[in-house]
Amino acid sequence: MDSHTLFRDLRNDLIAAFLEFIGTIVFLVIGMGGIQAASMSSVTGGAVPVNPVPSVEHLVYIAASMGLGLLVSAWLFFRVTGGVFNPAVSTALLLVGAIGPIRFILYCLAQILGAIAASAILLGLLPGQLNVTPSLGPNVNTAQGVFIEMFLTSFLVLAVLMLAVEKDRSTAFAPIGIGMTLFACHLFGVVYTGAGMNAARVFGPAVVSGFNSDHWVYWLGPFLGSLLATSLYAFLKHIEYWKLNPGQDVDDFDQSPPDPVARVWAINWKGLWDSDGSYHITSELTHGPLILTQSNMGNGKRRTPSTLANSDSSEVVEKHAGRVEEV
Repeated sequence: MDSHTLFRDLRNDLIAAFLEFIGTIVFLVIGMGGIQAASMSSVTGGAVPVNPVPSVEHLVYIAASMGLGLLVSAWLFFRVTGGVFNPAVSTALLLVGAIGPIRFILYCLAQILGAIAASAILLGLLPGQLNVTPSLGPNVNTAQGVFIEMFLTSFLVLAVLMLAVEKDRSTAFAPIGIGMTLFACHLFGVVYTGAGMNAARVFGPAVVSGFNSDHWVYWLGPFLGSLLATSLYAFLKHIEYWKLNPGQDVDDFDQSPPDPVARVWAINWKGLWDSDGSYHITSELTHGPLILTQSNMGNGKRRTPSTLANSDSSEVVEKHAGRVEEV
């Protein structure tokens, strides 16, 4: 690789990292801004902790703010930087070979700096104390916090790997699934850990408003979650998961299962083509004759339940508009 190529790659990495910085700001201004709004709209009129959430309405508000914030920002920057915004996701992308070491380092720095900038923007824009830093809930010990963060982060990272990294017809809609995953994880995790799931998202507001004693939980848990999700993804790739349930990414109608009514018709009815093109059908249940005409079929062709049932899968007999057709 010559120096010109190295310079070009480094230039692209720096530009992508800068845009990742901007995207992280967009994501967290929307997401953490919603959390701050939820805390300020409590019935007491003052700020309430991120967790425990005082009501189901606040829980859904916080989850929707983060989930929709990621959905919007990821969709905006998906084609530019990949819409990562999370060191745990960056780690997974490095491990699967989606990004190189230099871009990984630059992305992590951009995400951390973007989180700090977003927190500073919210602190300057909004009244009162900034109250968006996650912490462990009552009666939640650090071990529980680590494992909760690990599992929640693994769900998010796996969604990124399967929906965005794996390329198929639905890749363009990956931000929807990823945003909904973050939303669902927040519904579960907010009360117990604040649903950090992102070391940069926790570090940014901590720089602005102070660190908690359990801050390390939000670095270790997401890192382990990234390793867990990457391991599962590697296993799925190794066993060639796409062969387990083939045809899920096609949009060809012919790949759909055959008409079940036609299959029953072929098994339960007997028919005889006459020389005049008429098709005499006798029900095995009623033995009553039913004469339907079919002009485009060969004459003198007899069909019995056995021959119909054993015919080629591309040959389907179906009842339509008063005639029997073969397609």
